[in-house]
Amino acid sequence: MIKLIVSTIICLFLSSNGIAGSVYDKFPDDINPKEKYVFYSHGYIVEGENPKPINKKFGWGLYDFPAIKKSLSDDSYNLIAFHRPKNTDPFKYANELNDQVRDLVKKGVSPKNITIMGFSRGAFITGLTSDKLSDLSINTIILAGCGRLISKKHTDIKVYGNVLSIYEKSDRANTCKALKAKSTNVKSFTEIEINTGLEHGAFYRPISEWVEPVKNWIKSKPSN
Repeated sequence: MIKLIVSTIICLFLSSNGIAGSVYDKFPDDINPKEKYVFYSHGYIVEGENPKPINKKFGWGLYDFPAIKKSLSDDSYNLIAFHRPKNTDPFKYANELNDQVRDLVKKGVSPKNITIMGFSRGAFITGLTSDKLSDLSINTIILAGCGRLISKKHTDIKVYGNVLSIYEKSDRANTCKALKAKSTNVKSFTEIEINTGLEHGAFYRPISEWVEPVKNWIKSKPSN
C-alpha cells in the first residue's frame, strides 16, 4: 500500500513538472530550461489533413508520420513535430520555427540542447531555419534534403552549429558535401550514407538505418 502511494505521488509530481520524453504536435506551453528539445519537420506529401498518405507516383508507399514520431521520441529529449497545412510556404514556416527556437532560448533552454531536423521539404525548411539561427548555432539534421539547399537558386543558404546529414544511396537527393563546402562556420559536420534500395521512401517509415543514428547523434550532444 505504501509503495503504491509513493508511486502515485511520484507520477503526479512528474506529470505536473514535465519530463523529457514528451511528444508535442504544437509548441509546448510549459518549457523546462534543463531539458533538450528536438523539432522534426516532415516531407511535403504529409502536408494537409492525412498523417499517413501514400505515394503512388514513385511507388514509395506509405508515409507513416505517427510511427515516425513514436520512433523518434526518447526519454532524453522532448520531440516537437507539427503537422503542416497543405501548401505551406517553406520560407514563412522557417520564420515561425526561427521564432519558436528563439522562444525556447528566451525561456532558458541552451542552444546546445536544441535540434532542428527535417526530411525532404522538411529538410529544406530545416536548412532555411538553421541559416536564420546562425548566431545561436543549434544542432541541425538534414535527411535526404540537400537538393534545393545547394541549388543555384539558393546559393546563399548556409547551415550552422553541429550538422548531421543522412541520405539514401539510391535516392536522387544525395550527399550534402556541397552544403558543407559553403557552410564554412559549422562546428562539426557528419554525413551517413544508408543503402536500403528504397530511394526517397527510405525515410517514409521509421527504419533503424536512419532512426538509430539520428537518435544516437542527438543524445551524444553535450548539455550545459
